[in-house]
Amino acid sequence: MPLNIPNLLTWARILLIPLVVGVYYLPLDAAEKNLIATGAFLVAAITDWVDGWLARRLNQTSAFGAFLDPVADKLMVAAALVMLVKLDRADAILAFIIIGREIAISALREWMANIGAAKSVAVSLIGKLKTIAQMTAIPLLLWDRSIGPLDVRLLGTWSLWIAAVLTLWSMAYYLRKAWPEISARSR
Repeated sequence: MPLNIPNLLTWARILLIPLVVGVYYLPLDAAEKNLIATGAFLVAAITDWVDGWLARRLNQTSAFGAFLDPVADKLMVAAALVMLVKLDRADAILAFIIIGREIAISALREWMANIGAAKSVAVSLIGKLKTIAQMTAIPLLLWDRSIGPLDVRLLGTWSLWIAAVLTLWSMAYYLRKAWPEISARSR
């Protein structure tokens, strides 16, 4: 495992997961819990962008980093969504759609890589838009306090619905791209 700045940032993102979840079990008031969880999630979201940028900029890309980065992202999103469902701030069906898609597409990408067809399921624009919607919805729902006249929970809920729709759309897109390989190998 190469120990470089991008990989250390990815590990830091994984280490933030217990904070995002665990803060809700501490004897703090709701506003403090929301502030800490939102802050930790936002730091994780920013490091997701920074570690990729640094890996390319410093020429520190690695197979291990390429594996660990999406795992860290999916773990952070899944943990936050489970916590939001527990806090009754997110619908369980939406969380299931998003988490289920992440598992299914990760498995599809692994399989496609094993058969030498990974490029056909490389990250697409729709996948990036899905990520943006998730990274907007989750901190808004973790924050859960109005900002002036802005109803943050409502905005977060709409964003989560948008993320779920984009999640299904991106899953259909990746499955369509992989279908020739799936079809050819299922005979």
